[in-house]
Amino acid sequence: MKTLEIAKSSLEKKGYLDIETPDIDYVKEIQKLKKEKNAVLLAHYYQIDEIQEIADFVGDSLALAQKAAKTDADMIVFAGVHFMAETAKILNPTKKVVLPDLLAGCSLADSCPPDRFSEFKKQHPDHLVVTYINCSAEIKALSDYVCTSSNARKIIDSIPQDQPVIFAPDRNLGAYLNKETGRNMLLWDGACIVHEAFSMEKLLNLFKEHPDAELIAHPESEAHMLKVAKYIGSTAGLLNYVKNSDKKKFIVATEAGILFQMMQENPEKHIIPAPAEEDNTCACSECAFMKMNTLKKLYLCLKHELPSIEVDAELAKKAIIPINRMLELSK
Repeated sequence: MKTLEIAKSSLEKKGYLDIETPDIDYVKEIQKLKKEKNAVLLAHYYQIDEIQEIADFVGDSLALAQKAAKTDADMIVFAGVHFMAETAKILNPTKKVVLPDLLAGCSLADSCPPDRFSEFKKQHPDHLVVTYINCSAEIKALSDYVCTSSNARKIIDSIPQDQPVIFAPDRNLGAYLNKETGRNMLLWDGACIVHEAFSMEKLLNLFKEHPDAELIAHPESEAHMLKVAKYIGSTAGLLNYVKNSDKKKFIVATEAGILFQMMQENPEKHIIPAPAEEDNTCACSECAFMKMNTLKKLYLCLKHELPSIEVDAELAKKAIIPINRMLELSK
């Protein structure tokens, strides 16, 4: 993250990140600027409610990548984390891509440094590399395929069973996929701190209070959580499951930002966030990086068209190959 810290420091010196704004209607101004600049606002389900409400499109990693690949907007404002905006830039090298807070990173992406992963890959030259989209452009460039939790099974099933595979960077998702596909993929030892923060002890106590609830979980969660889950699926998968289920009460083990959309779609159902291990203001698991984006930062980002996401042209050419393979297989 050192490069990002230097870049943010530069923006602060120029006065872009700490501008005193008058008492304005951010929502109104954001909508106005989007229209003036022909900008599209893409937001992940884990963003704060206020951003999800005004986004042109809200989705999971796969849907956002697909939307970014097809947009005809001049500017993409990505309300998410750095690797998502970076992926949008790789897919749209001639468009301006901006991120409200340049330091909105990802613990999972950070768990897979390119230099170490490159050495790891060299040790297994006969393996194809499948990487979860939650990684840097450098890691994508070292990959044969990129996947999301929505399409990981489909991507892996497209590879012959006798072909050795490295799966990175999420060990929990990789272990789950090994179990589901019957493969023995070599797993990189990375993880998302948000999905490893759930407390089994607190969960058991929650079940005592709500014995009629179903536990549903994202496959980035640890094995003991997945073992007791009624349904395991991507962010979009979890939303669809709740929408289509006859059940009325759910305990949801993923980042708490999903609850906004889930409750919007299912006002008659009782949605409960799975409890986190550490003390937390909402007693749930939140991604601090996802919550770094605010309406004020979004407004300033649109107004000044900064921070701008740039990807080296040669790196982008390599990284787009596995991304396009994923998009083609996901049609």
